[in-house]
Amino acid sequence: MMRQYELVERVQKYDPKANEALLNRAYVYAMKAHGHQKRASGDPYFSHPLEVAAILTDLKLDDATVATALLHDVIEDTDATRAEIDQLFGPEIGALVDGLTKIKRLDLVSKQTEQAENFRKLLIAISTDIRVLLVKLADRLHNMRTLEHMKPGSRQRISEETLDIYAPLAGRMGMQAIRDELEDHAFRWLHPEAYKAVTDKLAELRAKNEGLVEEIEGALKAKLVEAGIDASVSGREKKPYSIWRKMTNKQISLEQLSDIYAFRLTAKDIADCYRALGVAHTTWRAVPGRFKDYISTPKQNNYQSIHTTVVGPRHQRVELQIRTHLMHQVAEYGVAAHALYKDMTKGAIAAGSMTSLDDKEHGPYVWLRRMVETLLEGSNPEEFLEHTKLELFQDQVFCFTPKGRLIALPRGATPLDFAYAVHTDVGNAAVGAYVNGRHVPIDTRLRNGDEVEIRTSKGHVPPAAWESLCVTGRAQSAIRRAAREAVRRQYVELGRRLASAAFDAARVTYSDDAVKRVLSKFSQKSIDELLAAVARGELPAGDVLKAVAPEAVQAAAQSVLENPLKGWLDLTKVSGLRVRAPAPGAPTGQLSSAIALRGLKDDVPVIFEEGGAVPGDRIVGVLEPGAGIRIFQIHSPQLQAYEHQRWIDMSWDIDPEKQERFPARLSVTAPNRPGALAAIADVIGGAEGNIDNLKMIRRASDFTELRIEVEVFDLAHLNRIIAGLRQTDIVSKVERVFE
Repeated sequence: MMRQYELVERVQKYDPKANEALLNRAYVYAMKAHGHQKRASGDPYFSHPLEVAAILTDLKLDDATVATALLHDVIEDTDATRAEIDQLFGPEIGALVDGLTKIKRLDLVSKQTEQAENFRKLLIAISTDIRVLLVKLADRLHNMRTLEHMKPGSRQRISEETLDIYAPLAGRMGMQAIRDELEDHAFRWLHPEAYKAVTDKLAELRAKNEGLVEEIEGALKAKLVEAGIDASVSGREKKPYSIWRKMTNKQISLEQLSDIYAFRLTAKDIADCYRALGVAHTTWRAVPGRFKDYISTPKQNNYQSIHTTVVGPRHQRVELQIRTHLMHQVAEYGVAAHALYKDMTKGAIAAGSMTSLDDKEHGPYVWLRRMVETLLEGSNPEEFLEHTKLELFQDQVFCFTPKGRLIALPRGATPLDFAYAVHTDVGNAAVGAYVNGRHVPIDTRLRNGDEVEIRTSKGHVPPAAWESLCVTGRAQSAIRRAAREAVRRQYVELGRRLASAAFDAARVTYSDDAVKRVLSKFSQKSIDELLAAVARGELPAGDVLKAVAPEAVQAAAQSVLENPLKGWLDLTKVSGLRVRAPAPGAPTGQLSSAIALRGLKDDVPVIFEEGGAVPGDRIVGVLEPGAGIRIFQIHSPQLQAYEHQRWIDMSWDIDPEKQERFPARLSVTAPNRPGALAAIADVIGGAEGNIDNLKMIRRASDFTELRIEVEVFDLAHLNRIIAGLRQTDIVSKVERVFE
């Protein structure tokens, strides 16, 4: 176990100004607090926080973070309190230890809803201070290194959590070395057979290709020396999990996977990086489609490097990564290197070892900050978890706005994802896209280097179905939110019209201000919520009228005594009720003013009942709380199943510019002869009708009764189809049915 002075020396080696007294106090306090506690391996428990601290010294982190690592379990596992930590080590370290304590209590592999909510808490905690994540990753890394001492069930849970959450987080934060080790440990325990197969095969290839890595290293170094380029070269074999994931994704065997060796060329400045690239490409044949320049277009976590693949010595595919020494530090330590390179960046740019980066666009916390913003806007934790995991795993493509702004997106992103990445308002108003000057469908997959222009339209609302066209959680959440808001506005408007109808029947002028004054009587926070409740059928419009103008309801009730029939009709109008037997000559269920129906897509959700209804039909609606309005043709027998009090008189409000189709059902009787069905379909198609469904209801030896569901524009269109069927010799009977 590392001694106290050894830990201090490790920190002072890279930070001579480190607070030695702080580190000594934290070491002694944690050792005493954990006392005689043991780990599952039998080792003293204090060995764990000490190893976590050692991992963080490898990352060259500040003394406060190292002290936090020593103390990160004391609140959870000992008698120590947050107040005591604040008093002895200051509120900064107290807050870090408290954040880690809260994370430790989260179960990230549980029921989906609980897991999603816990993941939200995790990201909020680490976004407050990124050092919480750094300590947590080091903590998880040491736990994975000693996982063999845990029970099988715990190994499974911890490995799943590591592979799903912590390894991708490490990758997004640019900490590739930690990500690789976490993934390989988790792979070993989650898929032991696959792990053994891959490692055995790698050992076999290693023996077969003995000396290959050294040969390639030597060849690269020799070519660089010839060109006068001062650069170091190192080769490595790819990690088992990385190889297995590529085999799984591409559905290929290990023998087919040719680029299992990667070499890193580290140069002194950017100019030498591109010169080294030229040497590699002129010496060996480059593999098409395997070149990526992350120096000119860095990843969101500040990763910079040139990637290429060449066919090198022994006809072996070799992946090359070319970068400067400073880029290598960022690539290895990611966000942990931020403090290291922050003060050096200005000089590094001047020296040509870094490109200029705008912190607002490329800072190492940008991805994390955007993710937290997205989760705070969302309302469904399961959806958030799903979209977040997708973003954690996906690679990136880099696209540009017409003004040259760089937008990084997950691979497979569409112009719609691009629009929402620019701004939520741009995404909501998007109606078309141009990629590289060419008009394309809005679900086109974007590629690296595409220039994307989004065309917008004021007042446009993204259809809910557009969610399936996106791959980013930001876009999907925004579309879902816009759809919810559109439905809410539609319910509010319908509720206002229902309330206005009840007020008009009582000869009372409706106004929002009058309704606002009675909100407290209905326990509603706003007039919009009250009107939406009316539209959903949760609150009768008559109750709102009674609260605003009770005298109007009383007057209607008094008229019942004076003139029973007329008074009862007046009362039902005021209360929003309907009666089975209205005044002589009046249509069943009629109100003084009907509610207009705007069609299938632009208003409150509607459901057409069995048999359907088409413009021109007299229709009645029934409110279904939470679902919308169920539409019935006035003669539909299904309508009788609902109490008349729930009926709403409806009228059609169809935009003549839109050619929308509506459902209707026909009963057709035809003789059993070849070509009969084709003739019927020909008549319907010739009249521009659309057959949505067809069923044989009754089949005799000579005749068959068919039930045909058609989609038509209006009642006149339907009647033309019926007339056309009746004129054919093949049809003996046709009629419209509602059951």
